[in-house]
Amino acid sequence: MEALRELYEVIKSRKENAPEGSYTGYLFAQGLDKILKKCGEECSEVLIAAKNQRQEDTVGEISDLLYHLTVLMVNEGIPLEAVEQELARRARKQGNLKQFHQVDKDT
Repeated sequence: MEALRELYEVIKSRKENAPEGSYTGYLFAQGLDKILKKCGEECSEVLIAAKNQRQEDTVGEISDLLYHLTVLMVNEGIPLEAVEQELARRARKQGNLKQFHQVDKDT
């Protein structure tokens, strides 16, 4: 999580004062629609790399997706701690397999 924490702080600083030529600054300048578009594109690229069973490519695409999701979090004012807390809560949760299968059938 330390690398993600560092990334979050860099992205946050780029939002506050983007250096010229900063891709992160460009994303913030373009706004939410552009950030969401990039998240969607990166998600699709993760799926394609995984489907092609190319682990190195999959790792790279997951990293790209995490970067763009972090840009989204900063843009929306979502602190990294909020996601960490939610993941910890879910890790402790037990006994929801039946609910999962119902949700899975509905989607």
